[in-house]
Amino acid sequence: AIYNFKGTGILQLPLQIGDVVHILESCEDWYKGYLVRHKGSEGIFPKSFIHIKEVTVEKKRHTENIIPAEIPLVQEVTTTLWEWGSIWKQLYVTNKKERFQQVQSMMYDLMEWRSQLLSGTLPKDELKELKQKVTSKIDYGNKILELDLIVRDEDGNILDPDKTSVISLFHAHEEATNKITERIKEEMSKDQPDYASYSRMSSSPTHSLYVFVRNFVCRIGEDAELFMSLYDPQKSTIISENYLVRWGSRGFPKEIDMLNNLKVVFTDLGNKDLSRDKIYLVCQIVRVGRMDLKDSNSKKYTQGLRRPFGVAVMDITDIIKGKAESDEEKQHFIPFHPVVAENDFLHSLLSKVTASKGDSGGQGLWVTVKMLVGDGIQTRKDYPHLVDRTTVVARKLGFPEIIMPGDIRNDIYITLLYGDFDKYNKTTQRNVEVIMCVCDEEGKVIPNAVCLGAGDKPVSEYRSVLYYQVKQPRWMETLKVAVPIEDMQRIHLRFMFRHRSSQESKDKGEKNFAMAYIRLMKEDGTTLQDGIHDLLVLKGDSKKMEDASAYLTLPSARQHIENKGATIVRNSSIVGGLSVSSRDAFYISTLVCSTKLTQNVGLLGLLKWRMKPELLQENLEKLKIVDGEEVVKFLQDTLDALFNIMMEHSHSNEYDILVFDALIYIIGLIADRKFQHFNTVLEAYIQQHFSATLAYKKLMTVLKTYLDTSSRGEQCEPILRTLKALEYVFKFIVRSRTLFSQLYEGKEQTEFEESMRRLFESINNLMKSQHKTAILLQVAALKYIPSVLHDVEMVFDAKLLSQLLYEFYTCIPPVKLQKQKVQSMKEIVRSNLFKKQECRDILLPVITKELKELLEQKDDQQLQVQEKKYCVELLNSILEVLSCQDPASTYHHIQEIMVQLLRTVNRTVITMGRDDPLISHFVACMTAILNQMNNQHYSVYIETFQTSSELVDFLMETFIMFKDLIGKNVYPSDWMAMSMVQNRVFLRAINKFAETMNQKFLENMNFEVQLWNNYFHLAVAFITQDSLQLENFSHAKYNKIQNKYGDMRRLIGFAIRDMWYKLGQNKICFIPGMVGPILEMTLIPEVELRKATIPIFFDMMLCEYQRTGEFKKFENEIILKLDHEVEGGRGDEHYMQLFESILTECACQYPGIFTLVESFVSLVKGLLEKLLDYRTVMSDESKDNRMSCTVNLLNFYKDINREEMYIRYLYKLRDLHLDCENYTEAAYTLLLHTWLLKWSDEQCAPQVMSTEFQCSQTYRHLKENLYEKIIEYFDKGKMWEEAISLCKELAEQYEKEVFDYELLSQNLIQQAKFYESIMKILRPKPDYFAVGYYGQGFPTFLRNKVFIYRGKEYERREDFQAQLMSQFPSAEKMNTTSAPGEDVKNSAGQYIQCFTVQPVLEEQPRFKNKAVPDQIINFYKSNNVHRFHYSRPVRKGSIDPENEFASMWIERTSFVTAYKLPGILRWFEVISMSQTTISPLENAIETMSTTNEKILMMINQYQSDENLPINPLSMLLNGIVDPAVMGGFAKYEKAFFTEEYIRDHPEDQEKLNRLKDLIAWQIPFLGAGIRIHERRVSDNLRPFHDRMEECFKHLKVKVEKQYGARELPDFDDKRVGRPRSMLRSYRQLSVISLSSMNSDCSTPNKIASESFDLEVALPKQVKTESEETALQINPHPEVKMRRSKKRTKRSSVVFADEKTAPDISISDMKCLSRKYEFMSDTNLSEHVVAPQKTSVLKQMSSVSRSMPTIPGLTLSISPVAPDETIASHRLSQPVFPSTSDGDKKTFKKKKVNQLFKTMRISKVLEDGKQSVEHHFKSSSTDL
Repeated sequence: AIYNFKGTGILQLPLQIGDVVHILESCEDWYKGYLVRHKGSEGIFPKSFIHIKEVTVEKKRHTENIIPAEIPLVQEVTTTLWEWGSIWKQLYVTNKKERFQQVQSMMYDLMEWRSQLLSGTLPKDELKELKQKVTSKIDYGNKILELDLIVRDEDGNILDPDKTSVISLFHAHEEATNKITERIKEEMSKDQPDYASYSRMSSSPTHSLYVFVRNFVCRIGEDAELFMSLYDPQKSTIISENYLVRWGSRGFPKEIDMLNNLKVVFTDLGNKDLSRDKIYLVCQIVRVGRMDLKDSNSKKYTQGLRRPFGVAVMDITDIIKGKAESDEEKQHFIPFHPVVAENDFLHSLLSKVTASKGDSGGQGLWVTVKMLVGDGIQTRKDYPHLVDRTTVVARKLGFPEIIMPGDIRNDIYITLLYGDFDKYNKTTQRNVEVIMCVCDEEGKVIPNAVCLGAGDKPVSEYRSVLYYQVKQPRWMETLKVAVPIEDMQRIHLRFMFRHRSSQESKDKGEKNFAMAYIRLMKEDGTTLQDGIHDLLVLKGDSKKMEDASAYLTLPSARQHIENKGATIVRNSSIVGGLSVSSRDAFYISTLVCSTKLTQNVGLLGLLKWRMKPELLQENLEKLKIVDGEEVVKFLQDTLDALFNIMMEHSHSNEYDILVFDALIYIIGLIADRKFQHFNTVLEAYIQQHFSATLAYKKLMTVLKTYLDTSSRGEQCEPILRTLKALEYVFKFIVRSRTLFSQLYEGKEQTEFEESMRRLFESINNLMKSQHKTAILLQVAALKYIPSVLHDVEMVFDAKLLSQLLYEFYTCIPPVKLQKQKVQSMKEIVRSNLFKKQECRDILLPVITKELKELLEQKDDQQLQVQEKKYCVELLNSILEVLSCQDPASTYHHIQEIMVQLLRTVNRTVITMGRDDPLISHFVACMTAILNQMNNQHYSVYIETFQTSSELVDFLMETFIMFKDLIGKNVYPSDWMAMSMVQNRVFLRAINKFAETMNQKFLENMNFEVQLWNNYFHLAVAFITQDSLQLENFSHAKYNKIQNKYGDMRRLIGFAIRDMWYKLGQNKICFIPGMVGPILEMTLIPEVELRKATIPIFFDMMLCEYQRTGEFKKFENEIILKLDHEVEGGRGDEHYMQLFESILTECACQYPGIFTLVESFVSLVKGLLEKLLDYRTVMSDESKDNRMSCTVNLLNFYKDINREEMYIRYLYKLRDLHLDCENYTEAAYTLLLHTWLLKWSDEQCAPQVMSTEFQCSQTYRHLKENLYEKIIEYFDKGKMWEEAISLCKELAEQYEKEVFDYELLSQNLIQQAKFYESIMKILRPKPDYFAVGYYGQGFPTFLRNKVFIYRGKEYERREDFQAQLMSQFPSAEKMNTTSAPGEDVKNSAGQYIQCFTVQPVLEEQPRFKNKAVPDQIINFYKSNNVHRFHYSRPVRKGSIDPENEFASMWIERTSFVTAYKLPGILRWFEVISMSQTTISPLENAIETMSTTNEKILMMINQYQSDENLPINPLSMLLNGIVDPAVMGGFAKYEKAFFTEEYIRDHPEDQEKLNRLKDLIAWQIPFLGAGIRIHERRVSDNLRPFHDRMEECFKHLKVKVEKQYGARELPDFDDKRVGRPRSMLRSYRQLSVISLSSMNSDCSTPNKIASESFDLEVALPKQVKTESEETALQINPHPEVKMRRSKKRTKRSSVVFADEKTAPDISISDMKCLSRKYEFMSDTNLSEHVVAPQKTSVLKQMSSVSRSMPTIPGLTLSISPVAPDETIASHRLSQPVFPSTSDGDKKTFKKKKVNQLFKTMRISKVLEDGKQSVEHHFKSSSTDL
């Protein structure tokens, strides 16, 4: 598809760009077809959206395989892009920005290159390079994206594992991995060369640089010569010939047809040149014209002078080294630098310019540069579009690193260095021009012998650049002299020096003022030495200077004079009118690059040996001291000379040994690393130029002599060198014999074979030799013998040769030189010889024997790594050779290897460490052996075992090894092909061995349990290995594996099934051991496999049932294993259904077992559901859901009595709590573990241990450790009460059981700390929230359920709700607090309801009738609770707009949770809900008593703390006293104290009295408050106080008149008696909190509604009549009253000057007649419904003038018998059968305290005063 197509109709197939479709039919403008990736999706699509691709169709039996006709690489790029594309999107989603961009740029590259590949327009070399780039990029990308490694052949095509041997595949993987690792290293180091070309460059010995001069921009106005060359700035030397471009004055080349053809290749660059630090491309520019550019162009000025003009320099180091992309399209600009003064030497300017970068003003050269691989001939072949016949070649100054035989060169480079010329009689320095020509001995100029630069025609004379009036000119100009070799002897170079004038008229008159000359050949026939020559300057008659006879008799160079001594008087040696000038000097340097001229006398003597035969012996001996480079340069001539000597003395052996030694020396030279590239030259010589037919006889004779001498232990100096040169010696022998037999048609063949045999015998004798000196020679022989085989085999019978080799190896003593033997054998195996069957028959046994001995060596502990490496390489080579041959010819050879080595290799693999670098080689080797064995081989192998126990051992070790290899793959994880091939081989082997087991070890007598057990474990390990889990792979990889290997899991799965059913009676041995492995297998998500294997479970159950009447073992095992498997990610809903249906179906046929199976299936189903929930939730962000699921599982395991699993999940739950810092919950969770333990010194049973406390030995030890941990958690969670109860239990143990008083003392110190914390540290009360999850959209464990959550410290409902909603983003928030209807519960959506509820204090019998400080009581108000209230106002009856109190009813909902909070979770499910209503009058009484409590509390606070700010008190009092503010209780009077109300509600009389009593009591409280206020008020608030006092007086009068007066004792603070810390209030009072008022769903809990726990100071109590009657009347449990002495307030309570927090809730007084329930205040506050009527504050008759009774603690509204409390609503704790009666008592005692709680620690607010102050303000406004 080339466009996206949105299929609208039913039949239309939607397409995305790039989708491949298979077209089935065509109709008008539409095609019909299907997607290749999804064969199921078929439909029609428009033709215009489709691009048709060429394909080829392969038919295999019933399937058609469609292969795109594109080149394979294009297909690969396509699939790679598909695969990367999906990963790329994943990277975007997971926000991995860098990797995302990296993949994006790689994909862009691939797309670009793909289109280039498809275009088909690339030249051959570029296509090759591009392919390399593409494959390199794909492999690199796959590596960094952790995809599978792709292995390729040399051409970059993907290797097909079916057509490749295992060993080749293995090596291909290794190479690919190394290559990519290198590539990644290069990516890491920032300068990134173009990898493909870089790797090619480093592998080639010669390189060339292609330069194309595009343009030269420079304002000269005259002709110019551009000399371009390569330059090494470090050495300041030019390293190549100059390329000369003649540029015309009009701005283009002088030869116009060269305009777009100025191309040059600088060749012969070797690796040394590439490794230079810097290389520059330089251009020296010489202008040709007048002396001075400023001169006018008139005739009078001399023309044609060569003057320096400037240079251009470009650094090309990176291009040369392949670090920078070199592209023939990219143009480089080389800036031009002019000479500053006319006399700047160009060469000096180069050094300056390379150091600094100046501005060229846009003048310079434009060039294109590209690095080419190969020498001149090679480049012309590889880059035909760049290099052709017209391209100029500029050679290196000097020889290339390799001189090829055909490369004949005779270049002499002359460089004019510098001169020093005296001005003599002239006034100024001369303008010296040097004119050089090549002359013969008669002085005639040889025409066209001088070449100024490559690309320029040769000239007859050369004129140098002219420097103006310089005494010491430095020319540094190089030119080339090219003369035929035969003329060399008679020529010389002549230099003329002339002064040039700028005026033409003067210039015409100038003659040469001096000259110099030099001969190119010396008298002895050698060539002029390379280097600097100081030439003598000859002066005299200019005519004589051209006369050769005149000057040739004079010395030419300075050292000649010194040599000849003082024969010539320096200045006055005038010969024929010429004299040597001592005041002038002239220097040149020469460099001879000639394959025909030598500068070495000895070598020349040898080459020309016929001239002086008497010196032959001396010259042959001297050869050894000739410089190697010279010999190598004249290799062909030298070898010709040697063999000519040999042939011409064929009748005698006079020179044989000398020639042989010389030959050995030359071969040795070539083996030297420096000349290693000359191997090819030598090979070429032997094949093409060598012609000595008789040489072989002489060579073999000398060689045999040497060998015999050495084997006798006698001294033979050249033997070691000879052995090293063996390969080439034999090449000469074989070539010579071949030529001889061609010439004489195979004469003397038998003699030759005989002498060859004798030669080998001599070698064998050497191998047997026991002499000390022989050992080194034996090593050399082993190393070099294999290299001769290739040649010998051509002229010698292969079988005979193999026999000779067999003897060669067998005559070495057995344990000697093993390492060398193996290396030597490896070479033999790689030779052609080993490819022949008859040769292998002889050689293979000796090789396998050697390998077996070496690998099984026991003595030196472990084989050295090196030796192992050689062994495995040798074995791999053999296997590789065998894999390429015809199977029929290799049958016995494979059998040989199998019998001798298979077990050895297996054992080596078993004993090797998995991190051993060679392990993968050995495994590949073993895989290859198994792969090459056919069925027949397997049968033969099994029969090789003599006894069945040996066979069992073999099978066992094989199975264990396979299992180990499958578990820990020795190959890197991305070697997919290798792993799959290994799997395929293993699968076949396992099945073959299984057949053996069926035949030999199945019958009862022979049954081998352990063997069968190993088989099953191995088969299951195989089937469950990661590399076979196809469903986890990408679509592309899935298809690839499915097509190539199929799904191997099904094959082995069915095999396991069949093997199981064959077991018959023996099945019982494998229960429960095999349950886990079989379970693992059935969990594989492959339907057929599941259907085939799940019935095995039934078979197991049946088997155990028939044996024992139940299948407990099986059940236990499956539950244990299922847990691990599902947690590890296996299993799904589908599995659950299959499991149920298959097992039920199987059980139908066996009625006896049916019910058992049925209950088992439902048990497993329940477990699976919970496990799957748990697994799904574990990846969930929501920790709450994770905790819920964990608890579900906990309870499940507890119900089915699985102690070990239960403990496992306890710790998981604990960890989840710790992650969220829920320390309290973590403590309760661990507590469950301690309940399973008793205080005893018995050893711990393994199932009750947890991994964390494994050091604990006994139950006591473990329980102690757990208690310490739990106490630590309780301490962090500020649950000190709970911590203390555990401390006490520990203390009892320390004191009475183990008598460890030291620990006891630490324990008591800890307890003391906790007690102090309770009193001193403020603990904020948590809020509780009710949350309902309605709708079918929720998971089962939440659906249509209500939970009470315990909030964290200071957590607001909004925050809690927001967090809740974030877990269910699609849920809808409900805005009502009433329970929803069935329609909502059954709807498909998700609805969440959330509101605050108030905890209800449980009765605490131990506090009954006792004065308990608030800090102690407050803890129980919000902990250990499982009842909660929620109140909301409702209107009933007629509504009085003036007074809403009359119709304000309260509807109160009560919730009871399953367990107490806090507990092992922060929330529990609500198990019952009930509703009650509270009348307006009851509501008024509640509100009134709250207000009174508030005032009392505040009075108490202000009395105990002088420093509290006055504002809160002012606000509170004023709010009540000043009727303008609130209306006070006047509203109640209007509502309830009316004739009408009393008439309508006669039953409320008692309640009305109670309300009146409360109103009356308010006055003395207010009075006390106002007195305190008066004492504390500041002056500026005095008027406010006065007004308040005025109001109070009016109020007091009114109230006392209506409801009677009440009195408080004197409130003055008389602090006498005990120290302050011990002071108590009159009566310590703590009452149930009438907690926060504003808790409607829609309004948050305002801080305002909170207030302070306060102890009320009251006078001594007088027991009144009414009280007594009350006591008699009330039959219900009640709070008894105690007299209490008048005590001052105890100050240990944390208040404003200590730490406090805005969340301290008012402890409210609850005043209720015994007959009525508790009521809530109007502000929807949450309150406790009291089903039992509890007398709390006794009602006071209006007559009674005594003090009201305020009990110590108004307690529980729901007194339940303590036992009942414990038994009911508590997380059913697991009590395992193991617990004794004694423990149960402990349980009971403990359970009183072990309530499930939750609390979050938060930092207690500092700076108490402000918070209290803020608090008072807010609370008072609320009244």
